[in-house]
Amino acid sequence: MDRTEVMNAIPHRDPFLFIDEIVEVTENRIVCRKTFTGEEAFFKGHYPDFPLVPGVLLCESALQAGAVFLAKKMESDTKSFAGKMPVVAKMSDIRFRQIVRPGETIVIQADLEDFYSNAFQMAGTVTVNGKMSVKLKYTVMMVEKE
Repeated sequence: MDRTEVMNAIPHRDPFLFIDEIVEVTENRIVCRKTFTGEEAFFKGHYPDFPLVPGVLLCESALQAGAVFLAKKMESDTKSFAGKMPVVAKMSDIRFRQIVRPGETIVIQADLEDFYSNAFQMAGTVTVNGKMSVKLKYTVMMVEKE
């Protein structure tokens, strides 16, 4: 599934959209990809002599993957989620392992671990070149769009 389908699922847009394509969606997991071209504005300042993707943006890519996953889940349960959108309520156990450089492609995975009413506990992983870059746990709440 391409970038258009991603943009149909979540409200994020450039320059703050960190998913290029959806590779796989299952009952409890989504796998996505993003390639950093090197033209992204943040590389000019992070860091000019050794550009790398900020860790917080790698975390954001995992959060966006989770949002796409939940949007797909909401499509099949419109009564429970009508008029609601996912918002991050908590992040924990964040581990940074491998840096991501311009020109590299990350694989983003978000797994649904548990849910209670309108709260979804998820685990995110970001890999680059087959190596773990970031892993984290997070909770997303479904809130009214008002």
